[in-house]
Amino acid sequence: METRKVYVEVDAHFDAGGKLTPTAITWEDGRHFEIDRVLDMRRAASLKAGGIGTRYRVRILGKERYLWFEGPSWFVEASSSS
Repeated sequence: METRKVYVEVDAHFDAGGKLTPTAITWEDGRHFEIDRVLDMRRAASLKAGGIGTRYRVRILGKERYLWFEGPSWFVEASSSS
């Protein structure tokens, strides 16, 4: 099984200090998911799909996921059959 980058649309909020916080994602098929909570944010590499950027550990529908901001794009890792 191969892991690929899936580019997603992201709704985000900038606070008065310039901090960027994602609030929702729209998957490639059009499904929209609110981000329940941002659990962590740090500079990190996507070891499975490649790339580096700001990695957000988020909770969506009670499950933890990673979301990367590789300015100006956002992506998540997804598994696909070869």
